[in-house]
Amino acid sequence: MSVQTMDFFGNQDAARRKTSILIFYLVCSVVCIVLAVYVAFALFIQGVALQSADATAAQPGMWNPSLFAGVATATVAVVLVGSFYKILMFRDGGHVVAESMGGTPIQPSTANVAERRLLNVVEEMAIASGTPVPPVYIMEESGINAFAAGFAPTDAVIGVTRGCIENLSRDELQGVIAHEFSHILNGDMRLNIRLIGVLHGILLIGTTGYFIFRTAAYSGGSRRRDKDGTAGLVVLGLAIYAVGYIGVFFGRLIKSSVSRQREFLADAAAVQFTRNPDGIAGALKKIGGYANGAKIDAAGAEAASHLFFCNALSQSFFGLMATHPPLDERIRRIDPAFTERAAVTSVQHSDDDPVSRLQSVADNPPIRQDGKIAIDAGEVTAHIGAPTSDHLDYAAALLAAMPDVVASKLQDAYGAQALIYSLLIHDDAAVREAQLGQLDRGIDSPVYMNVTELLSVIDQAVTPEMRLPLVDRAIPTLRTLSEPQYYTFKQTIESLSAADNTIDLFEYALKRVVTRHLDPYFGLSRRDKIKYYSLKPFSGECADLLSVLAYCGHSDPDQVYQAYRNALVLLGIPAADFPLPDRQECDLGRVDRALNTFVSLSSPLKKTIIRACAACIATDGYVTITEAELFRAIADCLDCPAPPFIAGQQIG
Repeated sequence: MSVQTMDFFGNQDAARRKTSILIFYLVCSVVCIVLAVYVAFALFIQGVALQSADATAAQPGMWNPSLFAGVATATVAVVLVGSFYKILMFRDGGHVVAESMGGTPIQPSTANVAERRLLNVVEEMAIASGTPVPPVYIMEESGINAFAAGFAPTDAVIGVTRGCIENLSRDELQGVIAHEFSHILNGDMRLNIRLIGVLHGILLIGTTGYFIFRTAAYSGGSRRRDKDGTAGLVVLGLAIYAVGYIGVFFGRLIKSSVSRQREFLADAAAVQFTRNPDGIAGALKKIGGYANGAKIDAAGAEAASHLFFCNALSQSFFGLMATHPPLDERIRRIDPAFTERAAVTSVQHSDDDPVSRLQSVADNPPIRQDGKIAIDAGEVTAHIGAPTSDHLDYAAALLAAMPDVVASKLQDAYGAQALIYSLLIHDDAAVREAQLGQLDRGIDSPVYMNVTELLSVIDQAVTPEMRLPLVDRAIPTLRTLSEPQYYTFKQTIESLSAADNTIDLFEYALKRVVTRHLDPYFGLSRRDKIKYYSLKPFSGECADLLSVLAYCGHSDPDQVYQAYRNALVLLGIPAADFPLPDRQECDLGRVDRALNTFVSLSSPLKKTIIRACAACIATDGYVTITEAELFRAIADCLDCPAPPFIAGQQIG
């Protein structure tokens, strides 16, 4: 299969254009529903008039402007209120979607081999793509299926059926999860949740009709119904009920037209990510030959059917309303030699041992001899949100190289907190003693005991490039904290970082990543919205950010100036208007203020900022681990997941 390079920013824009198309389809659908409901009301009024009026009196016509205005207003209100209500239900992120379909979170401490394998695959994908590890939910369904849900990478979850983890090999499971990560990275999840809302709003018309029917049908005896026109209300309710389900029919067509092409793109991205077409193709073939296929019986599957890896519902008429392309077509695009649906029902897990597999790629661990990585700035942006198999291999090697005791601490909230604290403990003996004293006085004793146990391991076996991936791995476990515990956790991070009266770049990157992904979960911040479509008003903030980056990676004054100037040129900002400030003036407060503004920029402007940052750190042709951590934290704050920089390799 020839696979095109995935364009993160282009796919984000395409997802937004699909949202515009969705709105257009919704308007067309609502117009049709309004007309149908109006006809039902007009006929109802005519029927009532015929029963109660003199035969010689003029009967009302079909066209009544006042009635039409009232019907249109009420119908639009029902659809909009229903849609917004459903979307607001999911405002807390993908876990609400997963739980609405009966999903339960897989605990990091699970001893189930299949669940453990799944968590390993998800962790690899997350580290390779530069996102926090999403929580993983299991659905007790026999069908082979999976989904990703959320508004953005920071609140995304992965859902997988029991049938999926028990019937797919590791390579096949990896292909499915790579497909779902494509949806996370390319902005499809937000669109999918909006689709759920739209369909709920349309369905509410039918629910309203059913309510009218039930109310009228049980409001009294038959004579009373004939006398006061209640029989007409029964018919009216049934008519609106029917109209509502006509709306659902068109709603499913909308869902199909919006989502099917995105499935092809996600398949292509999965092949690019894993460099293993047989993985995802094998999963699709196995679904085709499996008795239960990809069917989902959960109550919420109908509304969320477009979220799944494969069609979760019964086959629709001629496939007209299928939310996914036919299996055969998807397989042929990946494997052109495929000629007939494969009947693969046996379970083969020859490659299922994650430890041995990771050890095989760990023979060349990610060790950097000089602490620098050669990079090409022009290629960095191309891999934002578009990781490759090299990044996946790197992530697997990194996971294999991490000490077992560190990984074990990520299985409960005590250990996860202790790990974050341990990463902030200073090398200087006096500062370290002060920090440990703060911890002894301010945190729970089990957490403190974990810190003391971890310190020697962190000092000896955790390399600098492992630090941010460890933070990303800790995010799902830290979400199990209570709100008071999280508040204490944040305060402790602040006090540890300030113990030496300075905030270094790693401490800043760690705090930024943690708060970025946990504050919204605990209700301490809201999801960012696009507010700005021009960089011109924020030239000063751009200069602040780039000046810190220039000083971060270059010691030679000429290189610092060149890095700063090159980056400003990419943004179209005259260097003469914003002279390079002295090193002492370039504090991380400037970076914070700039990023707090940039999170509300449009996607094309974020791309420009990322390009400028990459050019700034790559002026000397190398990036240090410190530069890489800060760059990835900046990209993460802008919802532009940056894969790890790979030692000894040009990214591209």
